Amino acid sequence: MTLGFRQLTAVFIFGMASLWIPSCALAQQVPDRAPVTATVDAPGGEIPDAPAPQIELAFALDAQTGQAQSGQQPAAGAAPATNGTGQSQSAQQPAAGSDPAPVQGSDPPAAPGGALKNGAAQNTSQQPSTPESQRQKAAEQIKEQEHQRIAGVLPSFNVTYLSDAASMTAGQKISLAFRSAVDPYTFGIAFIVAGIDETHGDEAGFKWGPQGYFERSGAAYLDAFDGAMIGNGILPAVLHQDPRYFRLGHGSFHHRFFYAIATSYICKHDNTHRWEPNYSNVGGNIIAGAISNLYYPGSNSGWGQTITTGLVVTTEGTFGGVLQEFWPDISRRFLHKDPTHGLDAKARAADDAEKQKKKQKQDQDQKQN
Repeated sequence: MTLGFRQLTAVFIFGMASLWIPSCALAQQVPDRAPVTATVDAPGGEIPDAPAPQIELAFALDAQTGQAQSGQQPAAGAAPATNGTGQSQSAQQPAAGSDPAPVQGSDPPAAPGGALKNGAAQNTSQQPSTPESQRQKAAEQIKEQEHQRIAGVLPSFNVTYLSDAASMTAGQKISLAFRSAVDPYTFGIAFIVAGIDETHGDEAGFKWGPQGYFERSGAAYLDAFDGAMIGNGILPAVLHQDPRYFRLGHGSFHHRFFYAIATSYICKHDNTHRWEPNYSNVGGNIIAGAISNLYYPGSNSGWGQTITTGLVVTTEGTFGGVLQEFWPDISRRFLHKDPTHGLDAKARAADDAEKQKKKQKQDQDQKQN
């Protein structure tokens, strides 16, 4: 379910009254940590009284070179070669199977089999995700969505800024729909809509005065509750459709505007993410309209009128889609806050890079011709 014209009117009144309330976010700063560097003590040892003979020194160097190339230990009984500090060269070699000590200012040596481990890690990351991991990923994304609000008031729980958001399970869809249906905003908007209807004399079947006002409020809330639970929860769970609004966030204004309108009639299928007719939204509006005939006084409309009303409500819901599409742009422009946390900027940068590639290709083709 998306916002209709009356709901948007109430949102405008409620939003204007609440925009003056300053909001602030607490930024958690991670304390800087002092970099840890490995220190190597200067090797100890006494300086020999006299330099070794040149012949013995050359022999020792040849033995050391051969040992480094072959990776074998020196023969038994052979004297270990010494460096200029008097330490044995064999003592400086790391033991078999142990990691060499890191030296300050140099990169740590790669462990044996490192390439194989990296390859295994890459293969693991490329493996298809399991249903359990998909469910956990969707749960994390839903948790972030439940903090989204327009102007800090209007819930945007059913909006995702990710084009590749993980598909939700049937239980997650119904739970998210219920979360939106019982939000305090939903109760508040029902009271505002009831007040507008009573002022204009709409729904003449209700009495005028406090009793009629509360009856109108209850009917308005039931409309929102039924539409949310059926159109965003039950039907999407049965038909395997994603009830969320996948915000575009980049491209031309006309493209985004007509995209927002179209999403009232099309939606993404679970897992495949292919666009298909939004039976859940349209059907939910029609079913909610049929149920409303039970508690609206004097309602005696047939199925034809109920279907027509459901389609009208669906069309009115396109205003809500347009608001959800362009709200982050409005927020960045006037409130200096980015609800997408940089996702729009990345999308625009990718678009600019793609345009640059196409332009370069066109220039090359023109030069060749």
